Amino acid sequence: MSTPNQEMPIFTRTFDFLTWLLPVTNHFPRAHRQTFTQRLTDAAFGLRERLEEANWRQGAARLEKLQEADIALAKVRLYLRLAHQWQWLSPGQYQHAAMVAEIGWLLGGWKKATNG
Repeated sequence: MSTPNQEMPIFTRTFDFLTWLLPVTNHFPRAHRQTFTQRLTDAAFGLRERLEEANWRQGAARLEKLQEADIALAKVRLYLRLAHQWQWLSPGQYQHAAMVAEIGWLLGGWKKATNG
């Protein structure tokens, strides 16, 4: 079992993303906070949780958690695109949300390093 390293950039970036995301979703339409907003935040928290779980594993078990994180990241991207399309995110907010691209690059690098 590996020791978690909270200094890895992917952990910093996902923490920053969650810190930014939660207050932003408070401004989404009230009618959609129990559906759309819940899905978005569940996917974002799921992403971070799968990364934490991956950090405690090695080999195939780690790769499995990283793949699950990749699926959660794809959901986050979808929900952010929809929020932007529906104008729930301003262009500036959507540009700021592009930090998920960096998270994707970091995740891809970790998967590649794990897969060998």
